[in-house]
Amino acid sequence: MDQFEIQGGRPLKGRVTISGSKNAALPCLFATLLTDQVCTLDQVPALADIETALKLLVTLGKKVDRVGSKVVISKGRPLTGKAPYELVRRMRASVLVMGPLLARRKRAQVSMPGGCAIGARPVNYHIDGFHRMGVETTIHEGYVDARTKGLKGGLIPLPYPSVGASENLLMGAVLAKGTTIIQNAAREPEVVDLGRMLQKMGASIRGLETSEITIEGVKSLSGTSHTVIPDRIEAGTFMIAAGVTKGDILIENVNMAHLGNVVHSLKQAGLSVEPEGRSVRVTYVKKLKPVNIETDVYPAFPTDMQAQWITMMALTGGRSRVRETVFENRYLHVQELLRFGADISLAGRDAEVKGVAALSGCDCMVSDLRAGAALVLAGLAAKGKTTVLRVYHLDRGYERMEKKLQALGARIKRVSA
Repeated sequence: MDQFEIQGGRPLKGRVTISGSKNAALPCLFATLLTDQVCTLDQVPALADIETALKLLVTLGKKVDRVGSKVVISKGRPLTGKAPYELVRRMRASVLVMGPLLARRKRAQVSMPGGCAIGARPVNYHIDGFHRMGVETTIHEGYVDARTKGLKGGLIPLPYPSVGASENLLMGAVLAKGTTIIQNAAREPEVVDLGRMLQKMGASIRGLETSEITIEGVKSLSGTSHTVIPDRIEAGTFMIAAGVTKGDILIENVNMAHLGNVVHSLKQAGLSVEPEGRSVRVTYVKKLKPVNIETDVYPAFPTDMQAQWITMMALTGGRSRVRETVFENRYLHVQELLRFGADISLAGRDAEVKGVAALSGCDCMVSDLRAGAALVLAGLAAKGKTTVLRVYHLDRGYERMEKKLQALGARIKRVSA
């Protein structure tokens, strides 16, 4: 397994281009199962999770051609309906093939999903929603076996605005008979991006960007071309990189509308955040101040930025509080940050961070994707050498992370363990 070696203490300066969003690209890729016609997706990042998704599409019957960030998906052979454990275990988003397969084949066999170990994240919201659309499910030998005589529109009140459930049910509903209303739907930009792509394919969808999405089922969808939105979490991570290293970074290909709460908090902390068209310049201009944050569903502060925020607060004078309301097990990075000399105490869903003057480099281990980003940020800011183990987690969600950081002046390299 690869690891990162970092010599910290150097301000990051220069420009970096943000890749397409992994969390938007994955459902958009699976949406191509809804048609036999050709679909072209651009700005698809080169990530381990994306490669897993493409392999899954091929397994299900699609032909996939990739050149750079462009992926062309066409019919290879008749669709099969089984998403095997060997692929699904690597990536939780694989469960999103259930909606398209039920819509096209009336049956889907999907292995119970894997992914980062940050909380329960049950698939029951997906399954309960499909039950309301006329689907029967059983769980056998680790697989959800879902069958229907034909998807029917229905009223689906989600108990929680789950992004995955909203996307899965949306993809099933576009070819269902009648009207489907998803209440308490997720409003995340990634859900909206999927909806926009489906509309281009001929789907009838109203209420994107709201908590109630209405879908009128159509008989078939056509192919389309679609450009995936920029990755707001990668953008936010590089914004914090400017803060923890006292740097000056021009971040290109950013949709600032997707980062409202993050930008507000960064400005409160004292960073200069200046939009320049589709770019934003983030500059350390003065000593940072502690800022309390609470994670929640969009448009609140994203849980995927919580770990990175704690790293910055660990270097900010005074005390700050972080409350994690989305996942119950998302403080795995804290134990590793303590190894750097951070002063953080946990009590249930709350983390109290007391800023220290400096962090010192150390060996540390990545537990999940965003925790890994937090540890890399700590290594960039710390005095001395840091070795970050198990960076395969980072390869799931950050495209060429070490290359982009090197271009900003970071002393970071990938080595084989």
